[in-house]
Amino acid sequence: MAERPSQSGTGMTGNGKAANGLAGAGVAHALKLEGVSRRFGALVAMADIDLEVAAGERRAVLGSNGAGKTTLFNAITGDFPPTSGRIRFFGEDVTALPVHERIRRGLRRTYQHSLLFRGLSVLDNLYLAVRGVSRGRYSFRRPGRDDPALRSAHELVQLVHLDHVADTPVANLAYGQQRQLEIGMALAGAPRFILFDEPAAGLSARDRRELIDILRSLPRHIGYIIIEHDLDVALRVVERATMMHNGRIFKPGTPEEIESDPEVQRLYLGGAHA
Repeated sequence: MAERPSQSGTGMTGNGKAANGLAGAGVAHALKLEGVSRRFGALVAMADIDLEVAAGERRAVLGSNGAGKTTLFNAITGDFPPTSGRIRFFGEDVTALPVHERIRRGLRRTYQHSLLFRGLSVLDNLYLAVRGVSRGRYSFRRPGRDDPALRSAHELVQLVHLDHVADTPVANLAYGQQRQLEIGMALAGAPRFILFDEPAAGLSARDRRELIDILRSLPRHIGYIIIEHDLDVALRVVERATMMHNGRIFKPGTPEEIESDPEVQRLYLGGAHA
């Protein structure tokens, strides 16, 4: 079990120096996709995607079920690499890199379904997430009060508003708190860019407000893409939005443009969005 650290703190410790130094210093785009497609046999799940997301930008990717949004994330992270096309992460071609190498370069992701250690506490989950992306991740040394990974875990638990349940087993958390913990784990190790896959799914109105506060309060240098069906969440936490339809980019724009666009309302909302 993780111990309480001494009061001296640090700012988002972990492998941040390694990730920031690997590629792309001064590069304008965090992500650049050029003609990215993904086929599963005869099925074209995603076709000819051209997408640029600036460093530090917050972007929503919207679309109905089957539009290709999760396939897009899988291609970016390397879970299912693209069949064709090129992906650059802070200027570096990562198209052929495995998942763990993209993580080392500062890319993170959450999934639609919770992937947590339910028998461990909130703090222990965050500690393991930090250690998992650090150079000393294979060490069997017990953490001490001055362990940098432990200090980082405490910083993260506050960042995602879970300090009041830091020692609570994950199995005892409310569903919304588990989703907050997933965000905290994605923040481990000083990420440069995060992909959030439907973080508001299944949340209550109160939990959605908490999620919005967390996403808005993230450090400005961390950009992200959020896939989200709840437009009241997605369009309040981003600067730009991209609509997907049938595996292709359908329409980009500002949140206001996307929300008021008649074609978007017809394809995605089924009418006017209140």
